[in-house]
Amino acid sequence: MNGSRHTRGLALAAAVIGALLQAPAARAVDTTGPTPVTCPADLADKAACYTGQDPNGAYYAIAIPEDWNESLVVHAHGGPDLGDGSDPERGVEDLGRWQVVVDQGYAWAGSSYRRGGYGTRMAATDTETLRRLFTEEFGRPKRTYLHGRSWGGDVAAKTVEMYGGAGGPYDGALLTNGVLGGGSRGYDHRVDLRVVYQYYCQNLPRPDEPRYPLWQGLRPTSTLTTAGMRARLQECTGYASPPEERTALQQRNLDDILAVTKVPERTLESHLRFSVFTFRDIVHKRLGDRNPFTNEGVRYSGSHDDEALNAGVERFTADPAAERDLSYDSDLTGKVKIPVLTLHAIDDPTAFVEHEAACRDTLAGAHRGRHLVQTFTDEHEHSALSTSEYANSLAALDRWVRTGDRPTPRSVAASCAAFDRTYGTGCFYEPEYRPSAYASRVNPRPGGTAWPAMTAAQEKAWSRVEGVGIAP
Repeated sequence: MNGSRHTRGLALAAAVIGALLQAPAARAVDTTGPTPVTCPADLADKAACYTGQDPNGAYYAIAIPEDWNESLVVHAHGGPDLGDGSDPERGVEDLGRWQVVVDQGYAWAGSSYRRGGYGTRMAATDTETLRRLFTEEFGRPKRTYLHGRSWGGDVAAKTVEMYGGAGGPYDGALLTNGVLGGGSRGYDHRVDLRVVYQYYCQNLPRPDEPRYPLWQGLRPTSTLTTAGMRARLQECTGYASPPEERTALQQRNLDDILAVTKVPERTLESHLRFSVFTFRDIVHKRLGDRNPFTNEGVRYSGSHDDEALNAGVERFTADPAAERDLSYDSDLTGKVKIPVLTLHAIDDPTAFVEHEAACRDTLAGAHRGRHLVQTFTDEHEHSALSTSEYANSLAALDRWVRTGDRPTPRSVAASCAAFDRTYGTGCFYEPEYRPSAYASRVNPRPGGTAWPAMTAAQEKAWSRVEGVGIAP
């Protein structure tokens, strides 16, 4: 580790520092500089760890290995979490989860973001704020990489577009199991789940409860809890019971919901939870009760009676301004100028692998496909892939940046064995795999098959609209 940087960081560790950068502040906070803390157990005696709070109120965690290679990985976490404030524990938990980065010699920095709830540009700004803070305290790294997982993949990709131009502070990005379809299309399958579920189950809301349009997810004043939602899902489908303990109606409801929405049974509850509680956050807290979603023109199929389903399912059309604001906040333009490497489980049950097709087509539509290499593995989890693969992916990205030689899926797969000798968690690459179009998995809306979902020209025009997007 660079001694002068480490010493300087320790000297400033407990100090209260002023504003470090010109970023829009959501509120005044008592900004604290990086304060030394105990590292996660597996990093003990390997790294120096710090926590603090940035000028916008976002808590963060930093780790610098003793044998630092002088490169930094800035992490964008998934979610979004739905708490009102910044979670001081989130960054520390993520550091423990991604300690492989530190094991490989990189410094690691992760923001908890200034608040919970949806806001992709907000999270991208907080990610960039942390990079600047790190540079202010510990010096400019030789190379700086972004890593985003799940929704954080969208956050990291948006950070690349907002701050990562040629000659900018970021040298490359690693996106793992990313939600790369953006907000205006990336949640259409959950819109479909919300209405299809209600058609069959009629308990969210129940007939004797106040009605509300399903695009709200949940009425703003509802006191329903996640446990209560699970109870209603169980009541309708018996999803948590062995098949032999379900009633015939429960089994038919479950079969119809899964067949129509293409949501895996093992993640049905989590997808429904998002379509209830996170939709409420997006609509009520972020978009002023305006509707960004549509299912007009969607033909649902796969049920025991498609005609009845399509005749009876609730339909709605998006408010154009709300649709614009969600798109501006979270859709990707593909205007990428740095190497981007992705890693995605083919059987990801949460962020379907077809999100990678959206990413591929977005960069191709922006004529930036040369900056993208995609890799896929025969794994079945959302964000718990092989540690060997994470280490290998980071090394492959670093080689690409240092040498300028663009890797191939086959070359990335071939290099994994060296890391597996250290971690022993396996290498499951499928170098020939290519995901089908996004519309093959998620019902496209009229006009919703061309990518990018938001062009750079649209973004530029919308940026001139006062109050556009989602406020931080």
